[in-house]
Amino acid sequence: MIECKTGAENQPPSPQFYRVCLTIRGAVQGVGFRPFVYRLATELKLTGWVNNSARGVFVEVEGTPQQLETFCQRLEAEKPALSFIQNLEVSWQDPVGYTAFEIRASVSGEKTAVVLPDIATCPDCLQEIFDRQNRRYRYPFTNCTNCGPRYTIIAGLPYDRGQTTMKHFHMCPECQQEYDNPLNRRFHAQPNACPQCGPHLELWDNTGKSLAEGDRALHSTVTALCQGKIVAVKGLGGFHLMVNAGDDRAVQRLRQCKGREEKPFALMSPGLDWVRRVCEVSPPEERVLRSPACPIVLLRRHAIADPAIAPAVAPGNPYLGIMLPYTPLHHLLLADFGQAVVATSGNLSDEPICTDEGEAIARLGNIADLFLVHNRPIVRPIDDSVVRVVAGREMVMRRARGYAPLPISANFNSPNYTSPPADMSRGKAEKNLLKILGVGAHLKNTIAIGVGEQMFVSQHIGDLETPQACASFERAIASLQDLYDAQPQLVARDAHPDYRSTQFAATLHLPVISVQHHYAHVLACMAENQILGESVLGVAWDGTGYGLDGTIWGGEFLRVCPSSWERVGHFRTFRLPGGDKAVKEPRRVALGLLYELFGEAVFGEGSILDELPHLRDAFTPSELKLLQRMFQRQLNVPLTSSAGRLFDGVAAIAGVRQTLSFEGQAAMGLEFALEGADLDEGYPVELHRDEAGSPVVFDWGPMVVQIVRDLGDRLPVGAISAKFHNTLVEAIAAVAQAVGEERIVLTGGCFQNAYLSDRAIRRLRAAQLRPYWHQRIPPNDGGIALGQIVAASRAIASESEYKQLQKRSIDPCV
Repeated sequence: MIECKTGAENQPPSPQFYRVCLTIRGAVQGVGFRPFVYRLATELKLTGWVNNSARGVFVEVEGTPQQLETFCQRLEAEKPALSFIQNLEVSWQDPVGYTAFEIRASVSGEKTAVVLPDIATCPDCLQEIFDRQNRRYRYPFTNCTNCGPRYTIIAGLPYDRGQTTMKHFHMCPECQQEYDNPLNRRFHAQPNACPQCGPHLELWDNTGKSLAEGDRALHSTVTALCQGKIVAVKGLGGFHLMVNAGDDRAVQRLRQCKGREEKPFALMSPGLDWVRRVCEVSPPEERVLRSPACPIVLLRRHAIADPAIAPAVAPGNPYLGIMLPYTPLHHLLLADFGQAVVATSGNLSDEPICTDEGEAIARLGNIADLFLVHNRPIVRPIDDSVVRVVAGREMVMRRARGYAPLPISANFNSPNYTSPPADMSRGKAEKNLLKILGVGAHLKNTIAIGVGEQMFVSQHIGDLETPQACASFERAIASLQDLYDAQPQLVARDAHPDYRSTQFAATLHLPVISVQHHYAHVLACMAENQILGESVLGVAWDGTGYGLDGTIWGGEFLRVCPSSWERVGHFRTFRLPGGDKAVKEPRRVALGLLYELFGEAVFGEGSILDELPHLRDAFTPSELKLLQRMFQRQLNVPLTSSAGRLFDGVAAIAGVRQTLSFEGQAAMGLEFALEGADLDEGYPVELHRDEAGSPVVFDWGPMVVQIVRDLGDRLPVGAISAKFHNTLVEAIAAVAQAVGEERIVLTGGCFQNAYLSDRAIRRLRAAQLRPYWHQRIPPNDGGIALGQIVAASRAIASESEYKQLQKRSIDPCV
């Protein structure tokens, strides 16, 4: 929503000639906004100037009242397609006598301007690279104001060429003429370049020796892919590892070298027709595929397997993650190759993506046979975003290229201060905004920086499981701080004491606020949906979150009000034998569920395990004896209310999966088992309270008992999965009715499940309730940093409260 602030002098006095001053904030840099303003002003015969600042775009125009009113109206109505205006301040002043309209040099100040994400190649540039008569024919770094690199090349604000990695490339006369011509679509396009003056390609072997340059490098890469070789390709935000998607031997070799046993690989397709040949594509999915973000989109395969996709690409998975080419380099490569390639992140499992050629040779030299590189430096690594369509809308599951670092604007009053430095560039002092760093969670980490009511969320960083990943996490914090010149005054972190991000926060020697994990999930979804001022029931379901009572939470119902929150419901708790080890072994979770229901009767002759031979045979006799002793002595068997672990345990009981090779594999298997199942039936939903005033407890026990019976009656696993999912949906509706909240927020990693989310949304609407879910911020832990900043801002409502926090010896948990 555009907010117009005009002040007392908003209306023109009355003579015939006036000056209008505009401050425009939002995504207005790197999208051709200044050239647009220039063309609009000159068309209307107005004089004045426009420039970039670290906070947005400033404009002053002089003319008649009618001219100026027309200018303001058309400014909003005709703005560049990729731009959006968050805030527009207009004031009317006396004229100063400008004689022409010009684009002035950028100015500095407090940095709150929106940095645009990297943008997929536009149709005009695509046409040029395939036009033999064009001087950019087959040039892999073609771009214009409407497309090309942004976030991956910018080192600082405001967005000017000298602040990007393109400063090393001096424009030739023809490119400079385009850059200076207000009628050209490359007018002030900061990454503008051509074959004569811009970056170039080289093909290296795995020792770094140059084998070919320019177009010859591209042709040699295509030949290598046809031969089944693995090629590391430097793209927009880092390297991809590429192989022929139809060559099963090459894909298997890539799996072995990368250390990625079964997790699906992403594909890059030569075009939309190829995608339709192998997958079902709905209109919303097509729109996302072709969007400027150009993410990986999860698409359902056709029932008959296509030989163009090797079985090893996504074993046992009815979905494929597919993206279209999004840079000229990728368009040229895929057009020449003519079929899809695996395009997976250029890293070893659990390590960050490589961005530098030398680093890639060192880290990927034992994986890739060849390296297609270029000499445009990458400021910060960024993976491909992952999206699936849920309830007819896009849901971002990994937020990176094409989405980061667009901010979320919160509708709350953020603390601010009048202490220096004040921004005097416009002749008036502005309050300094409180800056908060959110360090995120341990898995699927992102970080975020809040500058007043703007919250800038980083690209996906990943799991903080390795020293390399932790180093990347710290670099991402430094990079975002440098970009916005935002030295935090406050740190928000997860309440879990063992998270690497939590421990890092303690090293910053700043006031710290610990935020309960699931509360952060709910706030992130509320912020994205602009309902922070409302009361909601947050349904936060995931695998693990540190609870305020010291147990592992994960199946939570939280009432969140504008100034407080409380746990009003949760799943029945059970024990996890082996703690973290159970996260990778659903068979252990299943045993925990059964032990909660049947106790010692789980073990021994004639036990419940004899009715589940697939689960019993997943253990050796000695393993079962050891686990029995752990339960008896309550040794390393922590309590949990986790919905994610319930998915795992039910998957193991149903025989879907006993151990995992990647996170979420068992839950995905349960969702995939739904293929062809069309049941509205569910299991019993039982709610109870342990005592008056205590949280409502969803008792999954009767459901699990009935699942065991259904397995004995040989009910198909697909039907059991459908009944399981339907029961969880009914539990949401039942708790919502018991709590009495109209607005229901669905958040947490479990809601990446399209069937669960879609059915819950429809069920809540049918009950006259108002569901909210994630779209641009991931429901998984990729949204935690955003929620942490919101929680800290709500906790610190004034400067006096901030000063009180500074005096505390330990941080509060909110």
